[in-house]
Amino acid sequence: MKIAIASGKGGTGKTTLATALALAATGPVQYLDCDVEEPNGHLFLRPQLDNSEQCAVIVPQINEELCTYCGQCRDICRFSAITQFGQTVMTFPEMCHSCLGCFRVCEEKAISEQKREIGILESGRAGDILFTHGRMRVGEAMAVPLLNAVKNQAQDDHLVILDAPPGTSCPFVETVLNCDHVLLITEPTPFGLHDMALAATALNNFNIPYGVILNRAGLGDDRVQRWCEEHDVPLLLEIPFDRRIAECYARGGSLLESIPELTHQLRELLDTLQEVNA
Repeated sequence: MKIAIASGKGGTGKTTLATALALAATGPVQYLDCDVEEPNGHLFLRPQLDNSEQCAVIVPQINEELCTYCGQCRDICRFSAITQFGQTVMTFPEMCHSCLGCFRVCEEKAISEQKREIGILESGRAGDILFTHGRMRVGEAMAVPLLNAVKNQAQDDHLVILDAPPGTSCPFVETVLNCDHVLLITEPTPFGLHDMALAATALNNFNIPYGVILNRAGLGDDRVQRWCEEHDVPLLLEIPFDRRIAECYARGGSLLESIPELTHQLRELLDTLQEVNA
């Protein structure tokens, strides 16, 4: 089963929950940190990273000796990664989405493949947990290609925990696609509810089952609980607002170190999700 941990905004405790679920799980488990722009799951799981590889995407390189300046490569590119001025063709690799459309329409075979590095993929183990994350190259604009490289490491015979990027943009969507279930973690504030509702709308559009985890319960109001009741969304767990959690987090400790009794609740949650998706 693949479970994505997501949120409509940053700072709600997404990685805190994702790493705690990985630690609480029984049986083969894998943690994939899909927040390739700012991965931080390793700070809590402390994996031994044994493998590292450069990730690259294919971008076009124009051979002007073969080019007839027909403009078809320019016309097919929706992202203006190729432009033409008279008999000068320019490429902008940073804007290329590697769809390879320009290669297909070039009848003169005047376009060759060039690789552009986008980041590093690192993997290893944190105890019994298989661990993988990506680190984007500084200055890189598109997270999705490296994120997909992380997702491709998923083991079918493991429980896979995917720590999604915050927000509801392309990286969030790419992470939750093809997942069996999504856990939306939020906080009892107007901002938390607003952004969680945006994420829920996106999941409804993709028909992906999800439930809500309320973090820092007791700190704010009951709007999240009322929203879940009104929209028939299961509120699966409430994590209390507790100073012990903040103190342990500041030391780089896991949620389970601060409140060990949550281990049983998280295991019950995983069992429930497995029954729902059986």
